[in-house]
Amino acid sequence: MKNDDIEARMRELEWFHDLRVIPAAWPVIRVDGRSFTRLSDQHFDRPFDLRFHAMMVRAAEALVAELHAVFAFTESDEISVLLPADTDLFDREVEKLVSISAGVASACFSLELGAPAHFDSRVWVGPTARHVVDYFRWRQSDAGRCCLNGWCYWTLRKEGRSVREATEALAGLGFAEKNELLFARGVNFNDLPLWQKHGTGVYWQTVERSGFNPVTQQATTAVRKRMHVDEELPRGDAFADLVSRLVAGALRTGED
Repeated sequence: MKNDDIEARMRELEWFHDLRVIPAAWPVIRVDGRSFTRLSDQHFDRPFDLRFHAMMVRAAEALVAELHAVFAFTESDEISVLLPADTDLFDREVEKLVSISAGVASACFSLELGAPAHFDSRVWVGPTARHVVDYFRWRQSDAGRCCLNGWCYWTLRKEGRSVREATEALAGLGFAEKNELLFARGVNFNDLPLWQKHGTGVYWQTVERSGFNPVTQQATTAVRKRMHVDEELPRGDAFADLVSRLVAGALRTGED
């Protein structure tokens, strides 16, 4: 059998190779830590660990840089990365987008930790800018819910409650009741760092830098982009406005 014949037959079985993000849609790649509960038990404090948070932010920065992203949002052990609607990265191949994003996050986090850590990845597709804004509002809402639940659960565990006892104590409690549970134990949920409750954003900012041209003997101004880590994200409508501005900026850039 000729090698060309074998290759052709084998290529036919790469069924998912041609799967691509639909044109003009906004790809959001979400990477999630795999088995991070066990990893956190071995290496980090609960419910929030500053070292873990810093590692997640660095992984988000690496993804923004590698994927030429518009915005990344990280909370808990997940990172959502928004690509431009007109991106042609990897020819929009889903296989490439998920495998490379998971690989970048895993490599970055593992190097920081000094131990193996693995992420998986999926692609969410936003037909319009409005869908993109709603997606990130959804993930920020999840951040607040996870923050409150995590603080309540681990506060009870540190009192000596078992996994079952802590879980049963929280079953059926509403937002106000969980706040009261924490307040009675000296934790004011309103005073917690915003990055724990609202998540952290990573996006590009345009800055002007002053200089001097020795040839013309004139002052100059250069415009540069720099990556910005926002650990004081607003919530609700203000957060939606921020995401909307970043999306609008990406649309203008695509038209240039």
